[in-house]
Amino acid sequence: MSNPNLVSTEWLSQRLGDPDVIPVDGSWYLPAANRDGAAEFLEAHIPGAVYFDINAVADLSTDLPHMLPSTEAFADAVGKLGIGDGATVVAYDGAGLFAAARVWWTFRAFGVKQVYVLDGGLPKWKAEGRPLESGAAARPAKTFTPRFDATVVRTADQIAEGVDAGLFQVVDARPAPRFRGEAPEPRPGLALGHIPGSRNVPFDQVVKDGRLAEEAELRAAFEAAGVDVSAPIVTTCGSGVSAAILALALEGAGSKAEGLYDGSWAEWGAGGRPVETGPAKTAT
Repeated sequence: MSNPNLVSTEWLSQRLGDPDVIPVDGSWYLPAANRDGAAEFLEAHIPGAVYFDINAVADLSTDLPHMLPSTEAFADAVGKLGIGDGATVVAYDGAGLFAAARVWWTFRAFGVKQVYVLDGGLPKWKAEGRPLESGAAARPAKTFTPRFDATVVRTADQIAEGVDAGLFQVVDARPAPRFRGEAPEPRPGLALGHIPGSRNVPFDQVVKDGRLAEEAELRAAFEAAGVDVSAPIVTTCGSGVSAAILALALEGAGSKAEGLYDGSWAEWGAGGRPVETGPAKTAT
């Protein structure tokens, strides 16, 4: 495919018997969707797939949702799933493209080079009548050696310092009403609005019918929001999931995210940090 981070359903179907090519179902949904990714996996998944729970393979010492785990915890969890050194990971989800991007980003953060997102995800796979299986995953445990890349993650302090110094642009993937502070956050107790100086590219502007938009559309979405794709960009969202969609989209637009703010609005909006409301301000 033209996007190096995507593989087609045909590509994956031809490799279902390859023990080194592992489909990874990362389905996760906001509460309003009323869907259970783990339960849906047990009902039907791509043959040979394993279920990657972003809430379980996470830093469980914090109240913030699905924050990156330690290298040791990640290595233990994915090793038990049967993902070892040298594996090719193909992330997908039941929405087409949502949490799969977070799985893709997470594996990259821990040093996996051969990690991709399935174009169209499970909906496209099903629509094409491709095989499915049910029940729990059954892969033998493997040894996974993590190589964590700290440069892909940004903390709240780094965001504050970077914005003040003009080191990078912050691009927020939340829906526009939440970005402007006009709609409530799905998590209670958070301030309304956005990180001062940030831009807004709602993730549904770069995802069309469960698939990542084409390069020209991706570039147009960022440019329309006042984002310079040739300059450093850090992505953010509500809890670090749709921010990964923007990271994927930036690479599809020929650019690259310089980091993802893992705590996102779940942290910034709860921490007494400065907040802006209304549309993004025009650059001066």
